[in-house]
Amino acid sequence: MKKSLLLFFVLTTLLLRHTSAQTTQSEGKAKASFSNPLPIQFGDPYILHTKDMYYMYGTGGGADKGFSAYSSKDMVNWKPEGQVYYHNNKNGWSDPKASWGGAYWAPEVYEVKGKFYLFYSAQWKVNPTKELENFRIGVAVSDKPTGPFVDLSSKPVFDPGYPVIDANVFFDTNGKAYLYFSRCCYKHPVKSEIADLAKKNGWFNEIEESWVYGVELKPDFSGVIGQPVLVLRPPVRLSDKQAEWESRSVTAREVNRRWTEGSVTFKKDNLYYIMYSANHFGGQNYAIGYATATSPLGPFRKAANNPVLQKNTDKGGSVTGTGHNSVTYSPDGKEMFCVYHARTAKTGDERVVCIDRMQVKNGIITISGPTTTPQKLPSGTPTATAGSQSKGE
Repeated sequence: MKKSLLLFFVLTTLLLRHTSAQTTQSEGKAKASFSNPLPIQFGDPYILHTKDMYYMYGTGGGADKGFSAYSSKDMVNWKPEGQVYYHNNKNGWSDPKASWGGAYWAPEVYEVKGKFYLFYSAQWKVNPTKELENFRIGVAVSDKPTGPFVDLSSKPVFDPGYPVIDANVFFDTNGKAYLYFSRCCYKHPVKSEIADLAKKNGWFNEIEESWVYGVELKPDFSGVIGQPVLVLRPPVRLSDKQAEWESRSVTAREVNRRWTEGSVTFKKDNLYYIMYSANHFGGQNYAIGYATATSPLGPFRKAANNPVLQKNTDKGGSVTGTGHNSVTYSPDGKEMFCVYHARTAKTGDERVVCIDRMQVKNGIITISGPTTTPQKLPSGTPTATAGSQSKGE
């Protein structure tokens, strides 16, 4: 009897140790990698990195006529911070009763001299002609990245006379700041060979387009300096190598619009890069391209390897609608990441956040994505460093 009990305890102990070891190994593997999509339902994701913390902002995500945020130490595990901007702050200028719930879209937050500035687009309540799309760009400020953000003024940053969305601010090395934005397709029919083709084939009578502009910002963000400069637009001629991928929403007969939107600008090795998204944001063909220039307002030349991120379903993958990206870096600053929204077979129509590594070399951007398989953690995270050490690397 004693021998039986002893044998039972020995076997039980060995089994528990084996199970514990398996659990530890599984946890180690889980912590040493991440997979897309992240568990965040944002459109237009933007990441701010400040004081060893990452903060993510985006469209939707449960915010009620405003914006919410998430925080993270490693870009992979995110904590909800709740709503950080409300439309009804003391200087609120938007109309929450307008179409699309006021259209609180594409927030981006920048740290300047200890303050945090949130740029965004929304429906302007000043709308005497009752336009369906009356979007403008606003800016709000807070002492913390988690808000609460209060509008700097009771009106948009500026009024170009047409609807604008997707604000992105670039701070140049000479201290100047530039605002990039997208003029909406709304009531903006444009003559082009694709428009002629669409009409000839009976697809659409006209093709509306959105174009990206850039303009210098006043140092206090109270307005702009000079007139906006057109920096990007869809191709006019079908022979243009960019025409095929930037016209897919039209050739697929999705909608009579061609978009150039969701831009993000950065500088590397004295070259200015502007990334942008084309095609219908609600469709499968939403994709990312880029252009380069030697000055912040161009002229920009689109890259020969566009698009650099697009759906992978034609290659057996499950990701579509890849677009409206921002750019961020790993904790140690050695790796560059493209942060974007997409849809997957599992997430359906919900836009979810993905991050994939990107490289910029000799004027060429490449993105290692879209991915849904396990990836190494961003370099410089404690877990990634520990994992590398344990492997003797």
